[in-house]
Amino acid sequence: MVEQTHAAHTPIARKAPLPAASDLYNIDHLLSEEERMVRDTVRKFVRERVLPIIGTHFEAGTFPRELVSEIAALGLLGMHLEGYGCAGLSAVCYGLVCQELEAGDSGIRSFVSVQGSLAMYPIWAFGSEAQKEHWLPRMARGEAIGCFGLTEPDRGSDAAHMQTSARLDGDAYILNGTKMWITNGSIADVAVVWAQTSEGIRGFLVERGTPGFSTSNIHQKLSLRASVTSELHFSDCRVPAQNMLPNVLGMRGPLSCLNEARYGIAWGVTGAARTCYETALEYAKTRIQFGRPIAGFQLVQNKLVIMATELIKAQLLALQLGRLKDEGLMHPVQISLAKRNNVREALHTAREARSVLGANGITLEYPIIRHMNNLESVFTYEGTDDIHTLIIGQAITGENAFS
Repeated sequence: MVEQTHAAHTPIARKAPLPAASDLYNIDHLLSEEERMVRDTVRKFVRERVLPIIGTHFEAGTFPRELVSEIAALGLLGMHLEGYGCAGLSAVCYGLVCQELEAGDSGIRSFVSVQGSLAMYPIWAFGSEAQKEHWLPRMARGEAIGCFGLTEPDRGSDAAHMQTSARLDGDAYILNGTKMWITNGSIADVAVVWAQTSEGIRGFLVERGTPGFSTSNIHQKLSLRASVTSELHFSDCRVPAQNMLPNVLGMRGPLSCLNEARYGIAWGVTGAARTCYETALEYAKTRIQFGRPIAGFQLVQNKLVIMATELIKAQLLALQLGRLKDEGLMHPVQISLAKRNNVREALHTAREARSVLGANGITLEYPIIRHMNNLESVFTYEGTDDIHTLIIGQAITGENAFS
C-alpha cells in the first residue's frame, strides 16, 4: 500500500531542454511577467543607448549626462519609492533594473542608485512634507540631481566619528567640513549632507549655489571613469534650519540609506559578472588556437564553469533578498551577506574572464577590463568587504569585532 501511494505521487521522468548558457538555472522562470517586462525594457535601453557610447566615456573620463533624461523617462529614478512622481515598483523590479544597468557600466547604475537610494530615499523617508513636495517630483523627472555626503577624507568606514559639523545660529545651521568620494557631487542640485550637531548626527539638504558650499572633482581615477566623483567643501555654509531632515537623528539615518544602496549593488554586480562571463564564453568559442576553439580546452572550460556557477548563486541570492525586502522581512545582515558575496564573485569573474581573452582582455574593444576596474571601486564603497565581513561575523557569533 505504501509503495502504491508513493508510486502514484512520483512524477513521470522527462528530459528538460538544455537551458541557455547565461541562465543555467532558469531563473527567468522565477520572475513575474511584470518583472521580466521591466528587466527587458532596461536591457534594451542599455543595449541601444549605453553600450554604443560607454567605452568612449570611460576612456575620456566623462559621465554620459545626455542619458539622464532618458533614464528618467523610463521611470527609473526613485522607482522603488511610493508617490511624489515615483513609480512605486517592487524591490525585485528595482534589483533587476540595477542588474541591467550595471551590465552596461557600474557608473550608470551608480548614478541611478545615488539618485534614488541615497538622495531621494532620505528625503522620502525622513523629510518634511514640504521637502518631499519640493524635491522628489523634480528628482524623479531628472530635472534635479542629488548626491549623498557621508564619507570624509579621514572618516571612511568610521563614519560615526565624522568631523563635519553643523552649529545652530538663529534660523540656520552653519556647516563646516569636507566630504569625499561623492558620486554626482559636482553635478548635483542638492546634497544630502550628514553632520555632527549638539543633538547628534543630522541630515541637511544643501542646495547648489549656497554660499560657503563648493565642489571639486576627483581626477586620475582608473575606476568608475564614466561617473562623476567629487569632494564637497563647506566653509561657514549657512543652511536654513528648515533644510534639516526633521524625522531622523543619529546614524540610523545614513545607515538606512546605505542599506538601500547596498541592496541595489548586490543586484547590480550580477549584471557586470554576466557581461564578463558572456563575453568570455563567446570569445572562447570563436578564438582558434592549436587548430580548435579554446573553449574545447579543459582549463578554459573550468574557468567558464566556475563563472557560470557563481553567477547563478549570486543571482539567486539577490532574488531571495529582493523577495524578503518586498515582504518586509529583510534584515541588514542579509544585505551585507549579499553585497559581500556578490561583489567578491563578480570581481573574480571579471578577472577570470579577462584571462580567457588574454591580451585582448585589456583593451576597451571588449568590456571586461572596464568592468574589472569598476568593480574594484564597488568592492570598497557602501561598506568595504572587511566591514561587511565583521557585520556578518557579529551577527553569527554575537561578538563585536569593531572595537
